[in-house]
Amino acid sequence: MKYLIVGLGNIGPEYADTRHNIGFMILNEFVKQENAKFYNMRLAYYTEINYKARTLHLIKPTTYMNLSGKAVSYWMTTLKIPIENVLIIVDDIALPFGTLRLKPKGSAAGHNGLKHIEATLGNNEYARLRFGVGNDFPKGRQVDYVLDGFDKDELPELPALIDRSIEMIKSFTTIGTELTMTRYNK
Repeated sequence: MKYLIVGLGNIGPEYADTRHNIGFMILNEFVKQENAKFYNMRLAYYTEINYKARTLHLIKPTTYMNLSGKAVSYWMTTLKIPIENVLIIVDDIALPFGTLRLKPKGSAAGHNGLKHIEATLGNNEYARLRFGVGNDFPKGRQVDYVLDGFDKDELPELPALIDRSIEMIKSFTTIGTELTMTRYNK
């Protein structure tokens, strides 16, 4: 069984530890825990992790957030991975900080990375792991907020949330979306 696990984010040091890059941060930690490493390949940083007789193809698109669909489409096609085996990891301002939600499909909810993936694939039938980053920003300052780092009171909680996200990825690839949602969506 093959899976495509996509962490959304923006490349470049200025974006490294921002809320918008939580997808990259989760995959970076997963790869570190598995003693693997990313390779700069076509449209993405890429690596493979074997887990319980499954091959997890991890990508961090190098297209920038707003063109994420190009990388997702390319790697799905190249690796022949069906949409039901795709998981997109994304920041979500509609969820309070620390809330993790797996969803089998859904709207882009204003997220430019998801909008582009949906437009490129022609549907929204892919699973997504939504990482709540909260919405503590003044009206009209959403972009500044997601491109900013986590608050100092949030930082101590991040490692456990990232570990829980990795558990959810593993669960998605072994017991599927529905059971993972039952187990982890609180």
